[in-house]
Amino acid sequence: MTEIGLVLLASDDPVTIQQFSDALGELSISPDVCRGVPAAVGLLNRRKFDAVIVDLQLGEQARLILDEARLSPSNQKAVTFAISGSDAEVTSTCRKKSQFVFERPLSAKSIGSTLRPAYGLILRERRRYYRCPLSTPVVILRRAKPEVRCKSVNISEGGMALSTIVPLSTGEKVHVQFTLPGHEVPFLADSTMLVENGSYWTSFCRPFARAQIRATGLAIRKAGRDASGNRRR
Repeated sequence: MTEIGLVLLASDDPVTIQQFSDALGELSISPDVCRGVPAAVGLLNRRKFDAVIVDLQLGEQARLILDEARLSPSNQKAVTFAISGSDAEVTSTCRKKSQFVFERPLSAKSIGSTLRPAYGLILRERRRYYRCPLSTPVVILRRAKPEVRCKSVNISEGGMALSTIVPLSTGEKVHVQFTLPGHEVPFLADSTMLVENGSYWTSFCRPFARAQIRATGLAIRKAGRDASGNRRR
């Protein structure tokens, strides 16, 4: 079965872990399980998750994990869930930080009834982040500065990774011009430059990503291909 999503599951209760692993597996969603803050923070810093599920029985650790997810550049838009706990103060605070809440006592039926409405959001996050390999000439147009000619590495609904030897500044507002396969007319996208550890990429404005990138047929689409780039059967 093709995996269609990856979820961070933070809980130290074996029964809860098993219940959620079973429910997520039925939806072809793979859970990465961690039992506390250090493990969760490590995973959030290394991996991209489509959703984050935090057991509020972890107490104050639950709030820290949800906060870390929101601060993580890769995971700040992941769909967030809380599993209700016994600490009223922690539960009240974390409910406000989560998009969905699983209420105890838990059962396969109650978990499924909360997961199903969120399923589309998880898929959307998966598609938003999926990066399609693409090498094409790119021109970066900057205000009052020379243009930069470089090549793309990959593209997603939200942006494009670039290969360039020209130093660029993070946060710089630019226009990115490039041509996609199957299109003769170049695209011109309003973008923001992002730089981290010597790697460069652009963050597209959302209207461009939705209206044009998704229309190219580069596997950044609802149907036809899954997030791993394999054709659905």
